[in-house]
Amino acid sequence: MTRPHLSRRDFLSTSAAVLGTAALPYWFTGKQAQAFNFDSPSERPTVGCIGTGSRWGADGGGLASHLMKYGDVVAVCDVDTRHSGRAHDRVKKEQGTNGSNRAIDIYGDYQEILQRKDIDAVTIVTPDHWHSKIAIEAMQAGKDIYCEKPLTLTIDEGKQIIKVLKQTGRVFQVGTQQRSEMGQRFLQAIALTRDGRIGKVKRVQVIIGGAPESGPLKTEPVPSELNWEKWLGQAPLVDYIPRRGHYEFRWWYEYSGGKMTDWGAHHVDIAQWAIDMDNNGPTTVEGTATHPCPFEKGHPTADNLYNTATKFEVSCQFPNGVQMVIKSHAPELTKNDGILFEGESGRFFVNRGRITGAPVEELAKKPLPDGLITDIYKGKTPGSHMGNFFECIKTRDLPISDVYTHHRALTTCHLANIAIRLGRKIHWDAAAEQITGDAEAAQWTSREQRAGYAVVG
Repeated sequence: MTRPHLSRRDFLSTSAAVLGTAALPYWFTGKQAQAFNFDSPSERPTVGCIGTGSRWGADGGGLASHLMKYGDVVAVCDVDTRHSGRAHDRVKKEQGTNGSNRAIDIYGDYQEILQRKDIDAVTIVTPDHWHSKIAIEAMQAGKDIYCEKPLTLTIDEGKQIIKVLKQTGRVFQVGTQQRSEMGQRFLQAIALTRDGRIGKVKRVQVIIGGAPESGPLKTEPVPSELNWEKWLGQAPLVDYIPRRGHYEFRWWYEYSGGKMTDWGAHHVDIAQWAIDMDNNGPTTVEGTATHPCPFEKGHPTADNLYNTATKFEVSCQFPNGVQMVIKSHAPELTKNDGILFEGESGRFFVNRGRITGAPVEELAKKPLPDGLITDIYKGKTPGSHMGNFFECIKTRDLPISDVYTHHRALTTCHLANIAIRLGRKIHWDAAAEQITGDAEAAQWTSREQRAGYAVVG
C-alpha cells in the first residue's frame, strides 16, 4: 500500500497536533531517518531569523550559511537596523544564487515574525537574556526553534521552557554544535567513557577560560539605528554604554553568565553527557572566584564595569560519585579550554582541536564498537548541527541538542554562578529542581523582570 503524499505544511501541522498533547521524554530517539532533503524548493521550510548580529553572520560566516542550505529565510529581525539591513542583503544574495526568488522582509519587533502563519521555524540569535521569552512565545505561535546557547539566564526559565515545549510538541534545537561537529571529537570522548576505556570515571575537569576586565566605561548617546530600550528587554533600564551591548553583553550578569554559561554551555554539557548525568544534576556546588568589581550580597555595586567572574574554580559533586571541577584556567593541561576525563584506569583530554591520551592511542589496536557513536547520536548519522535540526523538523524526532539535557547542563552552570556570587556551598535537589536549606540562595533561581517584558510560560 502506498502512503499518501503530504505537503510540507500538512506534515508539520499534523505532526504538531499529534505531539501537542504528549511530553517528549529526554531519551526519545529515532532510527536513522531517510535523507531529509525536502522534495522540491517549494517543500523547504520557511524561516524567520530573530537576531542577526555577529553570531548569526550578518557580516559573513556564522550560522546563516548553514541555515540557508536547508531552509528559505523569508524574514529577518533585529533591534539594530545595521544588523537587519546587512542580514537582508546577505540572504538576498545567497538565496538568489540557489534560485530562490522569495521576498525577505525586515522587522524591528520579533513578534511580527511570530504572527506570520507562513513561517515554519525561527532562529533565535539574540543576547542571552532575551532567549527564553522569545523561545516560549515562538513555541506558542507554532514555530520550530533553533536557539543559540546558553538558552536561559536563570534555572526557572529553563523549567518554563520545558513546560511550554511539552504543551506544544515543537522541535527545538539548542546551538551547542560540539554535539554534532568539531570532527566528532566530543562524541568520541563520550564513546570512550561509555565503553569503559578509563574504567569508572572519578573526576572531570572542565576548563572554560576566564572573562576580561573592562576598566571604567562611559555612557554615550544611543545610536540612531539601535533601539536600546528594546535591547534591554527584561533587564533593568540603564544608560547606554556601548560595551554593555553587542558581543560584550557576555561580561555582564544582567544579560549573561560570563564564561560560566558562555563556554560552560558547551563543555559542561559534554561532561554531563559523558558521565550519564545529562538528565540529572549535582548534589552540591561550591567554589571561589575573582570578580572585576566590588560585590555586595552577590550583586555588583558598580554599573560602569564588566562584572562577571574573571577567574574561578568550582567543584560539583554528582550522585554517581563523579566530581566535576569547572575552572577558568589550568595551565598544566591547556591554555584555557578543554575537558579532562579521569577514571580508575586512565585519563584523556579533549577540546575542539584535539583528543589525546593513552585510551585514544589504543584505538588503533582496539577500535570502538561499531555503531556506538551512532547510538550516542540518537540513532542518526552525526554531521551538521543545523542539518540535524532540519532533519528533525521533517521526522519530528528529538534533536541531538534537546532542551531537556541542555537545561540540566545549564542548571549546573547557573548553580556555579550562584555559589561564587554568594560565596558559599549550594545544596541542590535535582529531582525537585530546587536549592535546599538556603532560602536566600533559592531566590537566585529566578530574576526580577522589567515591567512589560516578563517571561510567561
